[in-house]
Amino acid sequence: MNERELQQLTEDISEQFFGKAFRHQAVFNDRLKTTGGRYLLGTHHIELNRRYLEEHGRDELIGIIKHELCHYHLHLEGKGYQHRDRDFRELLQQVGAPRFCTPLKTVQKKKRAVTLHYYVCTGCGRHYTRKRRFDTTRYVCGICHGKLKKEGEKA
Repeated sequence: MNERELQQLTEDISEQFFGKAFRHQAVFNDRLKTTGGRYLLGTHHIELNRRYLEEHGRDELIGIIKHELCHYHLHLEGKGYQHRDRDFRELLQQVGAPRFCTPLKTVQKKKRAVTLHYYVCTGCGRHYTRKRRFDTTRYVCGICHGKLKKEGEKA
């Protein structure tokens, strides 16, 4: 599906389910990672995630378009357009739009390797473990105010 077909589909859904015209742009945004789409308040455009079409099919994309059109039409009418608003939830039910989209299977969180830094107090021998490295000349032990050194280094 290309951008022109997406625009036409969005306009058709708007007319069919909402009885109102969609006068702005609907485009694919390939930078969207975890969300199916978003409605932009400033420009009134709708951006959609192409991967939902590829992974879940046309029906899921239509559901996402309906959801974003709920935000669109309610915002333009000056009604409650946010997820927590009653107007929004009622309109979702009327048009049969999902409140949340199905998660993508291809999106996996990459675990970053955490490097731990170990410090020891030269006064009381207390051990400190930190995720971030810090300058030992600027900080002292919180218990005895002794000097800190990185474990494995000589004093």
